[in-house]
Amino acid sequence: MNFQKNRVKFFTSLFLALIVSLSCGTQKKEKTLKIAHSLDPSHPVHKAMVFMAQRLKEKSEGKLTMTIYPSEQLGSEQQCVELLQIGSLAITKVSSAVMESFTQNFQVLGLPYVFRSDEHSFHVLDGEIGKELLTSTEKYNIRGLCFYDAGARSFYTIDKPVEKPEDLNGLKIRVMKSQTAMNLVKAMGGSPTPISWGELYTALQSGVVDGAENNPPSFFTSRHYEVCKYYSLNEHTRVPDVMIISTVVWNSLSDQEKKWLQEAADESVIAERKYWADSEIESLKKVQEAGVNVSYPEKEPFALKVQELLDGYKSKPDLYKLIQRIQAIE
Repeated sequence: MNFQKNRVKFFTSLFLALIVSLSCGTQKKEKTLKIAHSLDPSHPVHKAMVFMAQRLKEKSEGKLTMTIYPSEQLGSEQQCVELLQIGSLAITKVSSAVMESFTQNFQVLGLPYVFRSDEHSFHVLDGEIGKELLTSTEKYNIRGLCFYDAGARSFYTIDKPVEKPEDLNGLKIRVMKSQTAMNLVKAMGGSPTPISWGELYTALQSGVVDGAENNPPSFFTSRHYEVCKYYSLNEHTRVPDVMIISTVVWNSLSDQEKKWLQEAADESVIAERKYWADSEIESLKKVQEAGVNVSYPEKEPFALKVQELLDGYKSKPDLYKLIQRIQAIE
């Protein structure tokens, strides 16, 4: 009888030990998401990513973390997008202009003077239109997490300032790989030349292009001011950045992990806008100290030059309706 009792105890203990062992073996391991981008670590967007990583770690108590690779450590912007689509990279930052190649609705964000102010663009991007755009590329294995402020883009040039549209005549201006950006520069009289961000400094230095267009923090952190001594703040577009995640990675996360990540991303948007505003002031101060002539040309002549470009969207009802929705937002 005792022998039978001992056997029962032995197998019961063995069974419980096995259950505990299996339970430990199936516990979820900590996950680390790789995030890569092309910007310098001093850039406000990178600082926002660091903030996002900190908040994600805090929210998940270390169960879900991020490792950030700046300055094209894992490749150019285009290469990062390709890595993201196959799930080899979790998250990257791109200009919304890059997203035009996936869905035409992103074209609208790159149109000249479509946003009246920073505040207007924030209301659009934080609202229904922004949410629609973020989820519009999922069939390409890309999902938007949030929009980051990228300020207003203006022209900077090597030899002469751009005080009026006519000053662009004959100038080769670097643009992003975006049909909208190319059409904009062409409408104003310039010759648009697509060049990757990482190759632009050399292109300016060697005279492949006569200038480019971008926001103050990017102009400063890229050190393009060392070559281009004229910065004309005509603020023709307010093209936001987009934080995108691979749907391969997103779909592998639990609902709780998705919640942690989205909350961290949303909170980083608020931080990024503060970093950005501070950086714009500091960047303009620094480039002027370095000898750059910063001017503030009248915007109306530039806006009139591109009006025909905007009117052309009337032949594209879906896009024109989206433009009208944006303009209707206060």
